[in-house]
Amino acid sequence: MSPTRVSIEPTEKSRARRDQILDAAFTTFAHRGFREASMDEIATAANTSKGGVYFHFPTKDTIFRELMRTTADRLAGKVERAVAAETDPIARAEAGIRTVLLAFAGHRTTARLLLIDAVAAGRAFQTETAIMHARFAGLIRGYLEEAQAAGTIPELDAETTARAWFGALSEIVSRWLLEEKPGRLEDSYPVLRAVLLRSVGVSEARIAAGDPAWHGTAAVRSR
Repeated sequence: MSPTRVSIEPTEKSRARRDQILDAAFTTFAHRGFREASMDEIATAANTSKGGVYFHFPTKDTIFRELMRTTADRLAGKVERAVAAETDPIARAEAGIRTVLLAFAGHRTTARLLLIDAVAAGRAFQTETAIMHARFAGLIRGYLEEAQAAGTIPELDAETTARAWFGALSEIVSRWLLEEKPGRLEDSYPVLRAVLLRSVGVSEARIAAGDPAWHGTAAVRSR
């Protein structure tokens, strides 16, 4: 009796190959940069033909845009899961900042793709970059609006403040990415947290108490 073979639907095969190409492109862009990377190199890294790459992605730009979207989706998912575990509005804002910093600290190539390579790739990606920035600023705005509704912070322009928060966060990460001998990105969290919370009127006592979730995380990462 011959062994039973489990057939894979063409759509599943196609999805798996597409993901394989995206993973290969991510690695290729990380090593070569967007401008220098070629479709041939991506095909080789994906262990497929150049035609196989073009079947899924008509241009290198298309691959890069999809990488930006999927990478941003994964990061946003991490942030939303971390925030969902908190009930206090300020703790939710802290969770968002903390999660982004830790995610980038552990995945430098991801940070570079979203904050450096996307800008260096040229004007063609300005819209995608703007959408991504607006998405994360929107998450922050939501946390600030919750804090206002709960009376935890005073009334303020949540939209402008959220963009300022995201700008400060991206500047810290970008500077870290461009340093020749970078330190630990996560070490910037306590100061960044204090600056951002102070900017929206959180009490000095709350700021001085620190982020309880961070204390445990920092202890684990220092081992």
